[in-house]
Amino acid sequence: MQILNTANTCHNDNFISGAIPEEIGKLSDLQFINLEFNKLTGFIPVHIFNISTITLLSFAGNDLYGNIPVSAGYNLPNLEHIYLEMNSLTGAIPNSISNCSNLQTLELSDNHFTGPVPNSLGDLRLLQRLYIHQNNLISDPSSPILNFISSLSNCIYLELISMGDNPLDGILPDSVGNLSSTLQYMYAHNCRIGGTIPSGIGNLSTLSLLDLNGNQLVGLLPSTMKNMQKLQGLYLGTNKMSISLQLFCACKNLGFLALQGNHIVGDTIPDCLGNITSMRELFLYSNGLNSSIPVSLWNLKDLLKLDLSSNLLTGSLPPEISNLKVAVFIDFSNNYFSGNIPSTITNLENLQNLSLAHNQLQGHIPEAIGNMLALQQLDLSYNFLSGSVPMSMEKLQDLVFFNVSFNNLSGEIPSGGPFANFTAESFISNQALCGATKYHVQPCPDHLNSRVKTSMNLHKFVVILVVLISFASITSLGLIYQKYRNKRKANNVVQEGFSSKIHRRISYYKLLRATDNYSKSNLLGTGSFGSVYKGTLEDGQIVAVKVFNLQVEGSFKNFDTESEVLRNLRHRNLRKVISCCSNPDFKALVLEYMPNHSLDRWLHSSNYILNVTQRLNILIDVAYALQYLHYGYSKPVVHCDLKPSNVLLDNEMVAHVSDFGIAKFLGKEGNTTFTKTLPTLGYVAPEYASEGQVSTRCDIYSFGILIMEVFTRKCPSDKMFGETLTLRSWVQESMPDRLSTVIDVELLSTFSQHFHEILVKILSIMDIALTCTTVSPRERCSIEEVLGSLNKIKLQMLPHTNGSC
Repeated sequence: MQILNTANTCHNDNFISGAIPEEIGKLSDLQFINLEFNKLTGFIPVHIFNISTITLLSFAGNDLYGNIPVSAGYNLPNLEHIYLEMNSLTGAIPNSISNCSNLQTLELSDNHFTGPVPNSLGDLRLLQRLYIHQNNLISDPSSPILNFISSLSNCIYLELISMGDNPLDGILPDSVGNLSSTLQYMYAHNCRIGGTIPSGIGNLSTLSLLDLNGNQLVGLLPSTMKNMQKLQGLYLGTNKMSISLQLFCACKNLGFLALQGNHIVGDTIPDCLGNITSMRELFLYSNGLNSSIPVSLWNLKDLLKLDLSSNLLTGSLPPEISNLKVAVFIDFSNNYFSGNIPSTITNLENLQNLSLAHNQLQGHIPEAIGNMLALQQLDLSYNFLSGSVPMSMEKLQDLVFFNVSFNNLSGEIPSGGPFANFTAESFISNQALCGATKYHVQPCPDHLNSRVKTSMNLHKFVVILVVLISFASITSLGLIYQKYRNKRKANNVVQEGFSSKIHRRISYYKLLRATDNYSKSNLLGTGSFGSVYKGTLEDGQIVAVKVFNLQVEGSFKNFDTESEVLRNLRHRNLRKVISCCSNPDFKALVLEYMPNHSLDRWLHSSNYILNVTQRLNILIDVAYALQYLHYGYSKPVVHCDLKPSNVLLDNEMVAHVSDFGIAKFLGKEGNTTFTKTLPTLGYVAPEYASEGQVSTRCDIYSFGILIMEVFTRKCPSDKMFGETLTLRSWVQESMPDRLSTVIDVELLSTFSQHFHEILVKILSIMDIALTCTTVSPRERCSIEEVLGSLNKIKLQMLPHTNGSC
């Protein structure tokens, strides 16, 4: 027997459980052992390490524990690849591994290895890839220098080192520059690396990516880094270094530069930085930069993300900002920019997030800002802007966050498009604004109700005045005045008809016909307070009709609450209300129809499968809905019953939160309220269940449970759970090394090609879920923090999923 392969792939299900048989060690001619991503437990049999013919050994993604035998490497002269990642292995990395003279890949990440990284790894002369990240490894206690890095200079074929997320507590040796001339990737983030970056690092001329984020580095960045001509990604954020941006001007292939949270030497952005036309993401925020932005920076026409926030930058924003045509994210907040917002900024049609908040900008908001159709977030608060809020912004259907508070704006606040969702917080401290009462501003005078109408009326007044002066004829004046009144009346008729189309009314009998007398064939589902039917209106529109069972106690209140919520709230990820039908004996809501039904059906029906990308996108959609409920309305709204059956999916698999029957509006005087109404058990926060205490943190708890259910496909009320074991404790006990044992089996089989990378991201998602579901409400994340983390994970996951997982 030469090959033993039971690894799980896209085409089979080999979830083997139990211990690895000792008898495998007797297969003396075995060359390949691949038992990765099963449910194996126990120790790795010692005799396996005596099979001298083995070239590949993989037990990755199981639940193995114990130590690697001290003598593991003495009898494996032909071993080329060893994969032991994502287990629960402990103890030290044995020095004997260095005797595997043909070893090319050593994968030990995501375990519980302790002790120093052995210097003997340098004896692996053919080593190409070393993965030891996410363990508890330290540096040699006898020296503050990370000597194992020096030893790796003997590995002349080394291409990748990944040692991040270990408490190494050491200093980089100058001999780091002696590493292989083939080295391309070096990951050393969150390692407690202190001291300075040695000048020898500049010798790594073939390096494509260097990640030293989140360490304790100090001192000057060595000038030798300008020699790293092939560098594409440099991550030095959240350290305490003094950095000269001038150094990077020679790095013509640099695409990703993250230097946030350091100190830029000279406090200015050099002109030459604008010559790195390969730049895609540039993060320089929180660095004390002053002066102005050099004109050359606008030459970076392929820049996707630019963050210069929280500096001391001055000057004006030039018209050349329009050169960043592909940019999706620009943040210049918390600086000292002055002058006008350039009108050319409206040419950035791909921009999704723009923040100019906390500056000294003046003048008007560009009228053509309505052309920026991709905008999702726009923050212009805390400036000195004047003029009006452009009516063209009503076209920005994707805009979910808008803030112009603390300016000098005047005139009417638009009411159409996304403005139906905005609250008073978006407009506070603008003394001359007028509009709807929900904005907490003065109502507009009649002659200002429509700017178009105002312009027309002014024009007609001028015409009448000219006629009066020219002809001095009272008769002519009377005729013209009569004509004016007739036109105004006609305009009012047109507007009245348009308004009636918006607020369409649907009678009881029309709903009866639309649902075929509420036939069982149109029944979509039933709940505590009634049933939902599919219906087709006379104009062909397909809707969902929620009919309340008025015999059930609480139905009237449930109907009133849901009607109030849906009438006042508007968001892309909330289910839209079309109309309602109400009389003493019948109450129904006419809602947007969701052709892909509920998330519950997709999670718990055998013929429905969601891939990893779809699951994450759905969670992000729900998070956006909660963000709006908690922060986007004048009063925080708590959904109170977030669960998969209340998350509906449209034709594009976009998620919409529904069923607001027990939702609560929190008063301005506090952030909590109390209720006797209990939501669905399993999703309810502890303080809600025991005391009836309701806050936005209750929704966060429910969302955390929802995350777990989405990726495990286990309902919190599953029969496997009881008093001692819950969905949360089940997930928590699997973290981090046995996560694959609780993840949905169908999901695991869809991404075998990038199994490790995707599982690491799911691990991060589950960390978020556990933080959301802590017993103490104060320890739970806010939805804004959750949303930011999920979006970050989504961006990191894209290279591994390619939209197909």
